Amino acid sequence: MVPHIPYRLRAERPSISFEFFPPKDDGSEAQLWEAIRHLERIRPDFVSVTYGAGGTTQDRTIRVTERIARETSLVPLAHLTCVGATVPQLRRVVGAYAAAGIRNILALRGDPPGNVGGEWLPTEGGLSHADELVELIRGLGDFTIGVAAFPDVHPSSPGLDHDIEVLVRKADAGASFAVTQMVFDADTYLRLRDAVAARPHLPVTPGLMPVTNLRQIQRMSQLMGTPLPAAVVSRLEAVGEDAAAVRAVGVEIATELAQRMLGEGAPGLHFITMNRSTATLEVHRNLGLASDMSLV
Repeated sequence: MVPHIPYRLRAERPSISFEFFPPKDDGSEAQLWEAIRHLERIRPDFVSVTYGAGGTTQDRTIRVTERIARETSLVPLAHLTCVGATVPQLRRVVGAYAAAGIRNILALRGDPPGNVGGEWLPTEGGLSHADELVELIRGLGDFTIGVAAFPDVHPSSPGLDHDIEVLVRKADAGASFAVTQMVFDADTYLRLRDAVAARPHLPVTPGLMPVTNLRQIQRMSQLMGTPLPAAVVSRLEAVGEDAAAVRAVGVEIATELAQRMLGEGAPGLHFITMNRSTATLEVHRNLGLASDMSLV
């Protein structure tokens, strides 16, 4: 029997997990599988494949997640959003995951289709909030359910207190762990983690992304509503257009953040890989977590 993710998050050693983006075509899917095979060798606790912005690439995401379950030794965390789906459609997706042997699901409301920063409008016959999706999944079988957390406050939220209330509602609905958006300020993660400490059954794992391209991370930051601290931007801008230097500084920053958060009791690290393995493996090695393998 595959251990549920919360058990892995309560192990003596930090949990390590990886997040991949859905491939847009066959070429990018081949690149994704190359990264998966490299990262599989360090035996992460679980991996996930996101939906594209606004719920796009759903079919490819589901297919890749099912393939991970069938063809690798990895534990997949299946993403599921409320975007563009009725309740019967959501039930069918959960059923497909179950048929593939997938028992861990990350339940998300998702972003408005076609306009990530726009007003959220539920699909007719669908669900409006992530806690409703948690309740739906919980009623469909023996699933372990994770949810998203927002250390820097959700873009549509009035403030951190509201975000904490929402996270607690998701825990009360049946979620047993949370994964955050990418963290660039350890203090924001620790503030959120401490605010939900009254829910000890809800471990909160920080998302971590080694920056290898400043423009790319600035676009992602705007899209996700995650501010980049001035101290991080200045360190990256200081090396200018030198791609190798930007990558080196990005790995250095990610290593420092990881060391701080693990030192403060974070249950693990969820690496946002951008479907590439080398920067993630380098941070992993810097933390003293790497196995006897060379970086590729």
